[in-house]
Amino acid sequence: MRDSSVTRLDRVDLKMLRLLQNNGRLSNAELAEAVGVSPATCHRRTKRLLDDGFVSTVRAMVAPRKVGKGALVMVGVVLDRSTPESFASFERAIAKLKFVLDCHLVAGDFDYFLKIRVGDMEDFNRIHGEQLIALPGVRQTRTFFVMKEVVDNAPLDF
Repeated sequence: MRDSSVTRLDRVDLKMLRLLQNNGRLSNAELAEAVGVSPATCHRRTKRLLDDGFVSTVRAMVAPRKVGKGALVMVGVVLDRSTPESFASFERAIAKLKFVLDCHLVAGDFDYFLKIRVGDMEDFNRIHGEQLIALPGVRQTRTFFVMKEVVDNAPLDF
């Protein structure tokens, strides 16, 4: 089912979103030319897309290996209780850990799935022993070291 807010977007808005998603460094003039509107109109539309939450943020994608974070690790977490309080406590604590890129509440064998960037296996072993298993309510973790990143942070298809 589609979000009703999508119906508020016309073809120019959608084209702008696709272009910005692929290259957030486009200047207003470049974006305006690519979608066939004036720079003033493009600026107004871009501001509306930001203000209305269609674009949540614009940021640089840093090459992990270049900054010593070449190892990608996925971690499944099982909590000892499935209560709103235990979920809230875990979520508050996990949000404070800077090495956690993503944290998702999931259905299935795990309660949460984490995406973590570290320097190497030794680095992960240290944070696992010192911080992950000490998080509130954690009963079990299962770790998956990523051998090859096939698709990572792909643009949304809409």
